[in-house]
Formats: sequence, C-alpha cells, structure tokens
Amino acid sequence: MSAKEINIEEQQHWDLEIKPHASLFNLHLNDVWRYRDLLLLLVRRDFVSFYKQTIFGPLWFFLQPIFTTIIFTLVFSRMAGMGTEEVPAPLFYLTGTIAWNYFAECLTKTSTVFKDNANIFGKVYFPRLIMPLSIVFSNLVKFGVQFILFVIMLLWFMFIKGEPVHPNGFVLLFPIIILLMALQGLGWGLIITALTNKYRDLAFLVTFGVQLMMYATPIIYPLSSIINPIYKKYLILNPLTGLIETFRYGFLGHGQFYSFAFMYSVAVTVLVFILGIVIFNKVEKDFVDTV
Repeated sequence: MSAKEINIEEQQHWDLEIKPHASLFNLHLNDVWRYRDLLLLLVRRDFVSFYKQTIFGPLWFFLQPIFTTIIFTLVFSRMAGMGTEEVPAPLFYLTGTIAWNYFAECLTKTSTVFKDNANIFGKVYFPRLIMPLSIVFSNLVKFGVQFILFVIMLLWFMFIKGEPVHPNGFVLLFPIIILLMALQGLGWGLIITALTNKYRDLAFLVTFGVQLMMYATPIIYPLSSIINPIYKKYLILNPLTGLIETFRYGFLGHGQFYSFAFMYSVAVTVLVFILGIVIFNKVEKDFVDTV
C-alpha cells in the first residue's frame, strides 16, 4: 500500500460504524441520547395517533380513571361493603387506579413492541431501545395528566369536604415510586416481547394476565384489610404491592409503610429490568428473521 493510500485512510471519518454487540449489558445509551429527537417524535406520535379522530380527544385521559373510579366505588364500596381505611372511596380507588394504569400500559404496550414495529426495525437503523422507551415516556405524559386530576380531588376532599386525609413525609418517595413502576413495566414488557418473538401465544395471555394481576394487587382493597397472614404474605410477594401501598400512604396518610414490601419491590424491579435488557439485547440481533 502506498503512502498516499495510507494518508487517505487516516483522513477518513465515518458518521456511523456498525459493530457487533460487545456485551449483553451494553445499553447503547450514547446512541439513545444521539437519537433523542426520534424519541420525542415517537412520544408525540403516540399521543396524537391514539386520540386522532376521537370526539373527546385528550379528555379521555380524565374520563378513563373517572369512570373506573365510579364503577369501583359503586361495586366494591357500596355494594360489596369493602373498607378503604377511612379514606373516601373515590379518592382511595383513584389513587390505585392511576398508579396501576401506568404500570399496566407500560407492560402491555412494550410486550408487543417487536411485533408492532417489525416493518420499521427491518428498514432503518436506530437504537431499538428507543421504541420501548417511547412507550414509557408517552404513558408518563398520560399519568401526569391523570395525576393532576388526583391532586385536584385530594385538595377538594381535604379543604372542601374536610376529610381526614393528609400527605406525609413518604410523599417524597413519589418520584422513586414512579421510576420503579416504569422500570418494572419496561422490564417485564421486554422479557415478554422477546418471548413472543417465537411464542405468539403469550401475546394473548398478557392482557388477561394483567387483569388478573390487578386483583392480586391492593388496588381495590388496602393491604391492612387482609386478615389471613398466608394471603397477606402472598400479596406482599407481589412486587407492586410495596409501591402501591407506599404511594397511597404518602399522599393520603392512611395505612402504613411496609418497609419489607417496598425494599422487596425495589430488588425485584432492578432484577427484572436488568434481565429484560439482557434478553432484549440478545433477541434484537436476529428477531427480524423470526418475527
């Protein structure tokens, strides 16, 4: 090779280098940051396309939890007579509903990310993690709107109705709780979407399984209402129990902080998120051949 050719090679600067995965734990965060504009675009797309050509549009952000809260209040509080720890039933159910909806939608939508975006993945390169992250952030916007509704209702019951509900110091854990719920929903979703890449039957079980899981989580009842210690032990092993109970206790001031349940939720969340990333990184290399 001549000296001139060597100088030409040394002067070449590539915009993109395609390299094999060095590690299953490599999240390619630098690539994700470089494609942050795409992430924002996908979040906006999810927001616009979901409510396009609807009559109420973004008002569904408010209507969904309101209707759910009304049904829960009528069925479980009025008809079934289930207690809510001296908290007004609508406020109790709304608290659990908005928190559960955020986790459930992160999980269900992430669980089909490979199948739903196979055409895009097969045509152009971008960090594949962008897609599930866009789902988490778009649902965070929805949660933020519903959280405003919750704050309005909380203030109304506190200052207008004079109900004995009051936030306490555990409300400072709120950002951590939301982060943990997002990571857990993302982790479970990545695991499921990797498995459904080969076993499509799992896609039919996800929605059904999430609905069943809601009843194994203290959404429509407080954990303190479970008298049987065996049942209570199983409920604590649900990694969402500690997060929901802490969220509710911090804002409403009723119930208690279950330290073991919360730390258990943290540990499971970290484990599930890492496992989900590892499986996702492994499967994304050849999923186009099997999807």
